[in-house]
Amino acid sequence: MTRMSRPSPLQNRVWPTGEILAHPARGTMMGNRGCLHGSGSELGVTRWRSKLWICCVLDWKGWQRDVMPPGRWTALFFLDEVTALAAGHRPCAYCRRADYVAFTEAWQAAAGLPERPRAAHMDTILHAERVESRTRRQITRPVDASTLPDGAMIRSGTDGVVGLVWSGQLLPWSPEGYGDAVALPAGVAELLTPPSIVAALRAGYRPQRAA
Repeated sequence: MTRMSRPSPLQNRVWPTGEILAHPARGTMMGNRGCLHGSGSELGVTRWRSKLWICCVLDWKGWQRDVMPPGRWTALFFLDEVTALAAGHRPCAYCRRADYVAFTEAWQAAAGLPERPRAAHMDTILHAERVESRTRRQITRPVDASTLPDGAMIRSGTDGVVGLVWSGQLLPWSPEGYGDAVALPAGVAELLTPPSIVAALRAGYRPQRAA
């Protein structure tokens, strides 16, 4: 009997730290930030040119698409929405219209704006919050984890564990899902989720998370 080999996973799984890695774990959401790959389905060094970073549903009206069409777009996959938010992606205005509206309403309330912000306005602010312009590394900030709303993600300052703040506890993150809840770290932690998204969470936006 000939054993069929499984194809190697593509480099399109996004971590809360903003890294894009090859991993066999399936995600519950997808998204994109433009075309990031070359002719060999491998990511190049330019991954931050576009300011439009979105998080989408996996299935939309039964459409079937190539995940890496040449020169067009690169499909990215997330464990869940809170992972996408930590990496700096916002809800898509097209396939997730209701979530997008709820997100803009929360952003409006948090920022004290007279009307809901346009996508380009949010994208410009988020791009400055998530990427350091010179090094292109994810921008993180010191934070007291006990002050964060549900849906924010941190990296523990003591052991480096990446986790989700939820119901006053920390859920350790992995590509396959979350570990058992543990106590929030004492002292200073490293905030991964951009501040404007944290403000929207605090103002009432309720993101989706994997079980």
